[in-house]
Amino acid sequence: MKGRTRVMLIVLTSCLLAGVIPGVAQKADSVKSDTIKNKYLPTGIRIGYDLIGQGKSIFQDNFSGWEVQGDVDFNRYFFVLEVGNWGRNLSSDSSHYTNSGSYWRVGADVNFLTKDKDRNMFFLGLRYGRSVFSETLDVMKHDRNWGLLSDTFQHSDVTASWVELTTGLKVKIWKTVWLGYTARFKFALSDHESPEMIAYDVPGFGLTDKETTWGFNYYILMRFPVRKQPPVPDFKKR
Repeated sequence: MKGRTRVMLIVLTSCLLAGVIPGVAQKADSVKSDTIKNKYLPTGIRIGYDLIGQGKSIFQDNFSGWEVQGDVDFNRYFFVLEVGNWGRNLSSDSSHYTNSGSYWRVGADVNFLTKDKDRNMFFLGLRYGRSVFSETLDVMKHDRNWGLLSDTFQHSDVTASWVELTTGLKVKIWKTVWLGYTARFKFALSDHESPEMIAYDVPGFGLTDKETTWGFNYYILMRFPVRKQPPVPDFKKR
C-alpha cells in the first residue's frame, strides 16, 4: 500500500511539474522578449540649466548668457540638445568690442555605467554646434594731424559651426534631481566672416584666435519620467 501511494505521489508530482514548468518558461521568455522589445524605448526626459553661465553673468561685467540642456535615453545612448545665448562687452584703451548671439548643439552621449542601479552616468559624446551672432568693433587712434580718429566695423547675422568631443558625469542626488558636468573639446570651427572683419568671439564656441578650445558646463537637472524603467540586469557572478 505504501509502495502504491508513493508511486501515485510521484506520478502526481510529475504531472504538476509538467504543467507548471512550461508556463514558467513561457512567462520567462515573454518577460525576456518584452525587455528586449522595449530596451531602446525612452524612459524619461531630463532638462538642465547651466550654473557656470549663470555665475559668469552675475559676477563678470563683460559677459551675459545662459544655457539649457535636454536629453532623452535610448538604453545606454542619450540624444542631447543644448540651446544657449551669450554676449560679451570688452574694452581697452584703443578699442571697444561687443557681440551677441544664440547657439545650439546637437549630438549623442554613450553611458559607460551600465551596472549602476541609480543609473548615474559617466559618458563620452559628440556634438555638432551652430551659432548665429552679430558683433561690433570700435577702434580709436590718435593722428598727429587730425587728432583722435575713430572707426567702426560691424559683423551682422554671422553663422558659424564647429564640432565637439564631450565627456562628463551626471549623478542622481534626490528623486528627480540630478547634478552633472560636461567637459568639451571644441574644434573644426567654420565661420562666414566678412572682408571687413574677422570674427573674434563666437557664442557657444569662444575666442577664435586658436583652432581648438575647451569648454565646461555644470548643470542642475530635473528628470521627467515617461514610462517605468526596466530593472538593471543582475551582473553578480554565480
